[in-house]
Amino acid sequence: MKKEIFREYDIRGIVGKDFDMADVETLGQGYGTYLHQHGGGRAVIGRDCRLSSPDVRDALVKGLIRAGVHVTDVGTCPTPVFYFALHHLKADGGLMITASHNPPEYNGFKVSLGPDTIFGEEIQNFRRLLEGGDFTTGKGAVETYDIITPYSDYIVKNVSISRPIKVAVDAGNGTGGVVAGPILKRLGCDPVELFFEMDGTFPNHEPDPTVPANMKTLAETVLKHGLELGIGFDGDADRIGVVDEKGRIIYGDMLMVIFSREILKDNPGATIIGEVKSSHNMYDDIRNHGGNPIMWRTGHSLIKQKLKDEKGLLAGEMSGHIFFADRYFGY
Repeated sequence: MKKEIFREYDIRGIVGKDFDMADVETLGQGYGTYLHQHGGGRAVIGRDCRLSSPDVRDALVKGLIRAGVHVTDVGTCPTPVFYFALHHLKADGGLMITASHNPPEYNGFKVSLGPDTIFGEEIQNFRRLLEGGDFTTGKGAVETYDIITPYSDYIVKNVSISRPIKVAVDAGNGTGGVVAGPILKRLGCDPVELFFEMDGTFPNHEPDPTVPANMKTLAETVLKHGLELGIGFDGDADRIGVVDEKGRIIYGDMLMVIFSREILKDNPGATIIGEVKSSHNMYDDIRNHGGNPIMWRTGHSLIKQKLKDEKGLLAGEMSGHIFFADRYFGY
């Protein structure tokens, strides 16, 4: 694997150019070794809907089993559902196969130790372990597990709405539709579904809701059907974009204003984490509603860690990463 694909928050590159399936097997065995070094032996894996993801999954499992890891495969799912699986199954760690919103030829891995994603220097430590090649061997095993049902049950149990919301959802041919549509229906809504068919070529638009052009169809749909809201997901559904009833984009800091006001009603004085790109209006609004706003460095792993360190109840970025810790796990 090329050194350059080990980035600040994940491992990501072009399949067949930056890494091949033999590299993935090595990564799997290396991760198993890494897990054993930290006292664990049970890993969860999930994947997005990219065309290469099934092959990457197979190669990864081979390497993990060779390292003596017991693997629980939760299948094709959004990245937040994979994170839920780490908590729900009390796993020692795991790998999510995804390249988020990147073009179809890309793939990669989000690497977790326990319930937390590793980042920064720890990803480089993992890279050095792989380069060293001194791996654990053993006899592992793999099982499959339906994580969608317990995840959906958890959300429905912990979310209530006073009336059905008229909403459209654009899954961008990624994995978001796997859970978004069914959950909204269980909550009493009848969502207008756009591009719910999982297709790793992303034929309708790039699955990146921070780009206004990618929100155009969603905004038009909201206006056409007289809806109240439109929600767009990125490829692995860990980021959102939102449009209001007039088709106007509600950016990440304004979403944080909306969410923080609700959280502060029940949790006065709560700490809420933002990033340096967010507007001063957001921080002022949090403060004016009785919250304790903290500005932090950009980067979802950095923001998540700060949320945990400060025992905050909400964090978010302009990119559409939103982390709830009031009734959820803060990822």
